[in-house]
Amino acid sequence: MIPQGMEWVLIVLVIVLLFGGSQLPKLARSLGEARKEFEKGNKEAEDDERAKREKAKQLPTGNEADERAAALEREAELARREAELARREADLRKRD
Repeated sequence: MIPQGMEWVLIVLVIVLLFGGSQLPKLARSLGEARKEFEKGNKEAEDDERAKREKAKQLPTGNEADERAAALEREAELARREAELARREADLRKRD
């Protein structure tokens, strides 16, 4: 329920009594600064979220990632086999 008419007058009167007339400009200024800081934080959060979404679009899809992982595994296995073959050849040369 939003205050209307006399309720606003009563609210303003209570604020004036609590803070005093000389403190109201300072209070309004600090509320304005707090609002600006809040809006700045919201904008930064939105920008971060937007950047994350853009980055997520650039990442490979599940199938592409699976294919890359499989190719890397094949290359690693091939490198292991080549190293084993080179070791065996070196052992054979030592025997001769």
